Amino acid sequence: MTLKVQTLNNISARGLDKLPRELYEVASEIGQPDAIIVRSANMHDMDIPASIRAIGRAGAGVNNIPVDVMTERGVPVFNAPGANANAVKELVLSGMLLSARNILGAAKYVDGLTSTGEALHKEVEAGKKKFKGMELPGRTLGVIGLGAVGVNVANAAQGLGMNVTGFDPGITINNAWRLHASVHGAVSVDDLISGSEFVSLHVPLIDATRGLVNAERLKLMPAGGVLLNFSRAEIVDEDAVLASLDEGHLKYYVCDFPSEKLRGHDQVITLPHLGASTDEAEDNSAMMIADQLREWLEVGNIRNSVNFPEAVMPPTAHAHRIVVINKNQPNMVGQITSTLARYEHNIADLLNKSKGDIALSLVDIDAEVAEGALEELRGISGVLCVRYLGAIGRDAR
Repeated sequence: MTLKVQTLNNISARGLDKLPRELYEVASEIGQPDAIIVRSANMHDMDIPASIRAIGRAGAGVNNIPVDVMTERGVPVFNAPGANANAVKELVLSGMLLSARNILGAAKYVDGLTSTGEALHKEVEAGKKKFKGMELPGRTLGVIGLGAVGVNVANAAQGLGMNVTGFDPGITINNAWRLHASVHGAVSVDDLISGSEFVSLHVPLIDATRGLVNAERLKLMPAGGVLLNFSRAEIVDEDAVLASLDEGHLKYYVCDFPSEKLRGHDQVITLPHLGASTDEAEDNSAMMIADQLREWLEVGNIRNSVNFPEAVMPPTAHAHRIVVINKNQPNMVGQITSTLARYEHNIADLLNKSKGDIALSLVDIDAEVAEGALEELRGISGVLCVRYLGAIGRDAR
């Protein structure tokens, strides 16, 4: 059976090529799609078809997707953490250099010169002292959020000779292993900000991080500090930043999110959301999402879902797989196994994982599963979705 995938933006061809045409039909306009791949399109007002089994965001943030609604429907939302990590890291480093050396102001000054010859040379020499900057080695960078991007930024800054402090109480084991041993750990956001001349933000936008950098925290920064925000605009209180700049406390605010308030301020460097705007990042994100969608649609495994638990179980030889998605409540696994036992189905392997209010079971059965068993599973109170993948075998993805 051919699976249908709808694209809502221009998705990298290298990513779409990961979906073999003998198994997948891919188009921007398609009826009853099984999955959607999206970049920046706003899906909150979209009438998402009931046929949808998965949504893949070819990027990291999922603010443009109604995740809670999809969770209630038993639909996993995938993202591609780390796929654009190098692209964002390079932009953060560029932002630090632009601000440390006053590069944009200096370039604007030269563009405004009208003299020629020796007069131009004298004017250049006379004016350059206004743009004297500072070097990065020995300066302290504080990195809030040590995910894929934050770790890359921290390690790169350390390589430039900076002192680096990081804060992330939820850092994963893999990212902790990747973090350079010389990076110091702060005990809190306030602790990090108070000791950092540069602060770079790399956290998702959730209720706990909205307005994370406010007037009180900006006062903790050393005078002449630089704030860099390549995460989400709402993490920073723009009014507080502008006030700090006008008071002469904060030296620069560098961000990837232009706004009417920020536009035109001499000490604000705003970029047009360039974080992941490289060919490589777009390719990496699309390829990563395509692989994750395939693994979910064909095998039932979950990797990098923002609303579902990580759940990976290798296919059992000659087994038939059932995927059960349900509310995370007591005795669900017991009801699932009891139902299968009534139909004399032997369980070859089983994996149960949960995340928040959602739970997922991967169940491998020795033989073909009776339709009656599947219908009974769907009728269990709290079950949101039952998918029967049939015989997936060890060669399935």
